[in-house]
Amino acid sequence: MTTFADSTTRTASDFIALDEQWSTHNYHPLPVVIAEAEGAWVTDVHGERYLDFLSGYSALNFGHRHPALVEAAVAQLGRVTLTSRAFHHDQLGLFCRELAQLTGTELVLPMNSGAEAVESAIKVARKWAYQVKGVPQGEAEIVVAGSNFHGRTTTIVSFSTDDTARADFGPFTPGFKVVKYGDADALTSAITERTAAVLLEPIQGEAGVVVPPDGYLAEARRLCDEAGALLIADEIQSGLARTGTVFALDHERIRADLYTLGKALGGGIMPLSAVAGRRDVLGVLRPGEHGSTFGGNPLACAVGRAVIALLETGEFQQRSAALGAHLHNRLGELVGNGLAEVRGRGLWAGIDIAPGGPTGREASQALAAKGVLCKETHDNTLRLAPPLVISEEELDSGLDAIAEVIR
Repeated sequence: MTTFADSTTRTASDFIALDEQWSTHNYHPLPVVIAEAEGAWVTDVHGERYLDFLSGYSALNFGHRHPALVEAAVAQLGRVTLTSRAFHHDQLGLFCRELAQLTGTELVLPMNSGAEAVESAIKVARKWAYQVKGVPQGEAEIVVAGSNFHGRTTTIVSFSTDDTARADFGPFTPGFKVVKYGDADALTSAITERTAAVLLEPIQGEAGVVVPPDGYLAEARRLCDEAGALLIADEIQSGLARTGTVFALDHERIRADLYTLGKALGGGIMPLSAVAGRRDVLGVLRPGEHGSTFGGNPLACAVGRAVIALLETGEFQQRSAALGAHLHNRLGELVGNGLAEVRGRGLWAGIDIAPGGPTGREASQALAAKGVLCKETHDNTLRLAPPLVISEEELDSGLDAIAEVIR
């Protein structure tokens, strides 16, 4: 058995070789082996430091090892970590109440991963459609957008338009209609009396931080109201201050019936997700119909409560808005000078490298060599999501490196 002391004598190449030999190859990571992290910085096994411009795809909105979150985790580790939902525990109700109050919702269903939250919302929407709306059994439909990313389960990839995510994983789950993202006319045509819900990302992260046209999300809300269907907002990447507000949907001044949350909700410490929304919708679930052994466990709830406490101050929303404006101003200066397009909101951006420049993978590798970590999402697109604790000076340092690499 390899001990911790043994691991300190290994090189990055040693660790990568171990990963290649023993770990299933379902990711294609950059050749950086992280051993420590704090705030906006990570340190590899050789002591080299890197600015984190990815934040675990928004799971690390509050940076690495935020003191308040670590303190909450350590305190709860000394008390109780798991009870299962066979019993009550003293963190669950408080977590659900505090998340509902933060998000302006009425009921919370805690789960673990983001995909679990989306699966839960799908099940709830279908059950609601049959029991409340009166859709005939087995005929409920959910309308989704092309280029979506909601997770990797069999049901979720059933309505993906990414061939890599779908190939060889069928047969697929029926009951979904896929329309072009941002196209209100296509959405109008797809909604029928059998529509249980419309499921959308207010900003599509995996697609390259794609912001829909003005009015699109408001029209989705209107169409759902008109058809008596639910609007489900997947805020797993875009929510919890990433765009400068609690929800990205808040920028449009509309509300969803259900929100799926994850990633940042666990503070970069524990897997924690939730569906939050209307009591009359989530209330269709009855004991035994849905659950998860670790969903809403004491340790995750304690960390989640500490996350909520950070968000209640408004500090991180304000930081994202202010630093996001700076980020987009600087990136805008690079359009036509190495960048073809910049998209995003708050401290979140998708940048398309101009033709003739490096590929996204090449740019990611060059940035790593300069001490900045981010990752390509498509052939020529980089996704930038620095932790919200980053300083303006650190942000500028990373942006300077990007400017050098893309030119």
